Amino acid sequence: MTLTAAATTDFPDTTDLGFLLHKHPDKVQTFGLSVGSATVLYPDAAPEATRVALVLDVDAAELGKTKPRYSSSEFALGRYVNDRPYAGASLLAVALSRVFKQAMAGVCTARPDLPELPLNLQVNLPSVPCRGGSELAADLFGPLGWSVEARPIPLDVAIARWGESVYIDLTLTGTFTVAAALKHLYVLLPVLDDVKHYWVGEDEADKLVRAAGEWLGDHPKMDLITGRYLKHRRDLVASVVDRLVPDAPNTEPAPRDRTLSDERARVVLAELKGVKTVVDLGCGEGRLLRDLFADHGFESIVGVDVSARALAAAEKRLGLSDLPDRQRARISLLQSSATYRDTRLAGFDAMVLMEVIEHVEPDRLPALERSVFREARATTVLVTTPNSEYNALYDGLAPGEFRHTDHRFEFSRSEFAHWAAGVAERAEYDVRHESIGPIDPVLGSPTQMAIFTRR
Repeated sequence: MTLTAAATTDFPDTTDLGFLLHKHPDKVQTFGLSVGSATVLYPDAAPEATRVALVLDVDAAELGKTKPRYSSSEFALGRYVNDRPYAGASLLAVALSRVFKQAMAGVCTARPDLPELPLNLQVNLPSVPCRGGSELAADLFGPLGWSVEARPIPLDVAIARWGESVYIDLTLTGTFTVAAALKHLYVLLPVLDDVKHYWVGEDEADKLVRAAGEWLGDHPKMDLITGRYLKHRRDLVASVVDRLVPDAPNTEPAPRDRTLSDERARVVLAELKGVKTVVDLGCGEGRLLRDLFADHGFESIVGVDVSARALAAAEKRLGLSDLPDRQRARISLLQSSATYRDTRLAGFDAMVLMEVIEHVEPDRLPALERSVFREARATTVLVTTPNSEYNALYDGLAPGEFRHTDHRFEFSRSEFAHWAAGVAERAEYDVRHESIGPIDPVLGSPTQMAIFTRR
């Protein structure tokens, strides 16, 4: 995948673009990425006009490793045989942010006068997936001040009756600072594609606000941009809208209470009062860990997740590298699985599995029961999980559809009660149940919780 940008301006030498991009016009430089490499070169560099190119070389084998498991609907070789090496989308956006990080931040120590200087720019991407028709590119880039030429690419040039593909040859022309132009591309390329090749969590909402906070709140396509950029996660979209448009009306129906995750954490923390040592099993990016760590009543906290990437995000969210040793000693992060025995997790006062079991294959639940209730055997075990009956109140959720694509099942209230009673009996625990979130008189609450107490 190749991106080229040409710059002309009123100042004497356009090769000063090299200062802004922190890449010398006389060099060809290659940078390693997690899924391949990116090369920056200057096909043309002259005082009157300079053209720079970013060539992204995607390693299909490395890209295939970025997804932890196959979905039942996935083409068997789909993660290796796809358009990602050839189409400018989220992989190219990530490459831009890595290779031109300082330029995107508007930093130029050598020439501090340059970052605020608008340039006459022309950006060309010869193959961009544009799901929504070629006019969508104009709808997204046009309000920002770009002149947009989006030429549809035929599905097959030799067979006209097949019509157009989802790809366009995109050319953008406008006058912007380099930092602004890079941020526009970084945000909107994945939006055009409506696909991201990596997990989207709360930190992605923060990235969107940092990159687009100056213009997104006034953009006529804000809803589409936030929805696609955040992979249609309503809680994350709502958090961005709250920050950018504080007075925006709440258009979510009542059952879609976007504070459900906060309420879930509040109820779990209330149940843990008096506990000194706790394990957050399946901690993800550290949402609950942050609240646990803020309460100095917890003397020892362990976050556990199978994903190294999620643990890295949790470490960043908690700011562990900046903590003094005494505070850092209170918390640790471990890579492990809920379905495997791990002696490091034994002997704690409490263990929390908050929205975890539904991500486990049903035939692996006995293994989870063994590792959590018979091996680790915390005094108290808290398990929260969706109530599938409540799904009927969610707009846009088809009958039988799960709340998240990574859920392997979702318990009804009776199914969860039956499973919990069996676990308690076999592992010698007592169990009681609590409801979390707004309660419908017929369908119950969106989240159900079981509190296991060791006999």
